Amino acid sequence: SWLSHIGEVDQLSGQLTAGAGALLGDVQRHAAAAGWMYGVDLAARDSASIGDTVATNAGGIHVIAHGMTRAQITGIEAVLPDGSVVSHLEGLLKDNTGYDLAALLCGSEGTLGIITAVRLRLHRPPGRTSVALIGSPSYASALQLMSSATSPVLAAEVIDDTGMDLAGKVTGLAWPLAQRWPLVVLLELIDGGDGSGFESLLDDESDAVVACDAAERARLWEYRERQSEAFSSLGIVHKLDVSVPLASLAQCADELRSVVDAFSDVTVFGVFGHLADGNIHVEIAGPDADDTRVDHAILECVARYGGSISAEHGVGRAKAGELHLCRSAAEIAAMRAIKRALDPAGLMNPGVLLEG
Repeated sequence: SWLSHIGEVDQLSGQLTAGAGALLGDVQRHAAAAGWMYGVDLAARDSASIGDTVATNAGGIHVIAHGMTRAQITGIEAVLPDGSVVSHLEGLLKDNTGYDLAALLCGSEGTLGIITAVRLRLHRPPGRTSVALIGSPSYASALQLMSSATSPVLAAEVIDDTGMDLAGKVTGLAWPLAQRWPLVVLLELIDGGDGSGFESLLDDESDAVVACDAAERARLWEYRERQSEAFSSLGIVHKLDVSVPLASLAQCADELRSVVDAFSDVTVFGVFGHLADGNIHVEIAGPDADDTRVDHAILECVARYGGSISAEHGVGRAKAGELHLCRSAAEIAAMRAIKRALDPAGLMNPGVLLEG
């Protein structure tokens, strides 16, 4: 059907058109078979549809190299609340003919229309890469390590020791480093796949394991990609997806621990995420599912540092009442005006993103 269709790769423009129901993983494999790659990747690649990722402006592990989903879209087709269809799938890279409806609908969480197809920008594969897990004493040290890389960085992730232990239990993988560290940094560098990109980063004091072949790279990535599943194995877990400016990330992350420590009912607190773009996923176990006091305290802390209460998962209904923490009254008023203009009857996902 059109909704699950994946069109041929246009070799001249490096683009393809995909139905909203096509799976992200299938689009990735389709592009790879034609000698290209799609710039968005995340652990749920074989369950998330393209429509899902566009509606939430998904991020994932390659944002440092290729940007969020919005940066991959050159055209869109959608059904608006009044039943009309907007379709602009030509994929022109230069097209200054008014508002960018594709960019507007991307990240709108289904509040402005139903996305049915998108035109996607592809990239040439980066070449062979090497992956390393590196022990780090702090976020400041981890950021310094990442910024010191001289080879192009394809991904830079971070996992705390709590998440590493839980991932080990879920996967059966052993602690990969010689010593225990508060944080483990995962770096993937475009260096020809021989590990040479890490030579200037690592010294005799470093505690690291470097993988160059595909199987070893996949094994090291498993510690990161199984994080959400690992925390979910604890039962009721509060999951927060936030981002902080890189210059403030280390200080904010340190303060988050003291914020959480103030809640005596928290039994597990863990953090993992995308070091490269300041996006961290905070996992909390202990409080009841409907007890959101610690969630709110975390979001307020992030907002004090100029961060976002939703880095890549969207606002939904759960965070709609807290949008004011990271968006001004003028911005929210502008969003409401757009919503009223396209959906005056409030038919599309009522209560999502904007309260009332």
